[in-house]
Amino acid sequence: MKKILFAASECVPFIKTGGLADVVGSLPKYFDSSAYDVRVILPKYLCIPEKWRSKMKYMTHFYTDFCWRNQYVGVLQMELEGVQFYFIDSEFYFGGPWPYHNMYEDIEKFSFFSKAVLSTLPLIGFRPDVIHCHDWQTGLIPVYLNDSFQGDPFFQGIKTVMTIHNLRFQGTWNVETIKNMTGLSDYYFTPDKLEHYTNGNLLKGGLVYADKITTVSKSYAREIQTEFYGEGLDGLMRARNKDLVGIVNGIDYEVYNPKTDGCLEVNFDETDFQKGKRENKAALQKELGLKEDPDKMMIGIISRLTDQKGFDLVSCVIEELCGLDVQLVVLGTGEYGYEEMFKHYAWKYPDKVSANIFYSEALSHKIYAACDGFLMPSLFEPCGLSQLMSLRYGTLPIVRETGGLKDTVEPYNEFENTGTGFSFANYNAHEMLATVEYAVKTYYTNRSAWDETAKRAMERDFSWNASAKSYEALYDDLLKKEEISDKQ
Repeated sequence: MKKILFAASECVPFIKTGGLADVVGSLPKYFDSSAYDVRVILPKYLCIPEKWRSKMKYMTHFYTDFCWRNQYVGVLQMELEGVQFYFIDSEFYFGGPWPYHNMYEDIEKFSFFSKAVLSTLPLIGFRPDVIHCHDWQTGLIPVYLNDSFQGDPFFQGIKTVMTIHNLRFQGTWNVETIKNMTGLSDYYFTPDKLEHYTNGNLLKGGLVYADKITTVSKSYAREIQTEFYGEGLDGLMRARNKDLVGIVNGIDYEVYNPKTDGCLEVNFDETDFQKGKRENKAALQKELGLKEDPDKMMIGIISRLTDQKGFDLVSCVIEELCGLDVQLVVLGTGEYGYEEMFKHYAWKYPDKVSANIFYSEALSHKIYAACDGFLMPSLFEPCGLSQLMSLRYGTLPIVRETGGLKDTVEPYNEFENTGTGFSFANYNAHEMLATVEYAVKTYYTNRSAWDETAKRAMERDFSWNASAKSYEALYDDLLKKEEISDKQ
């Protein structure tokens, strides 16, 4: 039995601010439980809902020296859907209404968390073969494992995997502050280790010292080795390219299932989706105050409204988009300018545009089910989950060919009748507009081809099953190399 510990700053259903939480909360359930014992450790935030905190059971506590203080560390546990979860308790660090605050405080908080994770392991009777670290918040775990914990036989031979969910977020601050916070010596603050353009960088530490590095799609693994996508770490990514693996994320097919989804007006699957989508569209049009016409093409957007997600392209051609024979349904929050842009066009074209500047899980499911197309023109997208959800509901993604969008959406080919969506290559507003126009034309003039494409989209398997098998192979390879090394 191989023992794996996921370490992360967030995890559904306990706490979520982004896609990281979906990965950490969903993936462990899909491993072969007869061969892999996969557990999760995360902070016990005060803002975790009481319904979950009340189910956590006290295991132990201890005190650790950190940042010149003797800090309390509590350890709690609970089991959910067959997965064991551990929670690191420290009201000093994990109180407050939100898991993240400002970078200075967060670096200290997650440096403490990284040290506490390792300190906890001997006390809970779980010695993992692999610690799988997620994003910069856990970047110091491989560093500490190489440093102060290496003298203890308990920790010798533990392997680490570092997963990059978004390279843009790295956990950087000035070297002296991070050195004082973490207790790490000058040895670690050089350009080949944690120093990064005169600052300290927690993610870089994890990337230097982890045994393997993964990211959330094959295309993104290639992209981050280039200057444009590498966020200043492209040289390190190229240096470690033999240890860098891209494994595309999945989605929970029990949660995102149009056949059983309780949020929908009518349930459907790939055998009756035409009727099901029409009825869901009519219900959504009525709910949002749009013109009620189930034959009208509807395009959805569910996103953070930021430049990274391509909304500078949308803003360039928003008038032209609104001039098409489509309805546009937007759900999300983000930069003020984009929020106001969608509000304005919802006011200007009330029959055609619905701007929902908030987030609602139930409404998101209704949009996936009701829409015909789904627009994701991202500047970069490490993996992306929304396009996987739209495929699951027979809603054809219209995406830019980057990262996980390129890996998961096959462009429609009208001559070979293949594909699962529409895509464009260059980060250009008019190329995006032309692709949307092509999708609209296909919808209205070749509905049979559209429906065949939607059926193919629904039949593609982007559940966590395939991803889990890829991670199992990664762990097996890593531990096999360790066994060979031990024999030599």
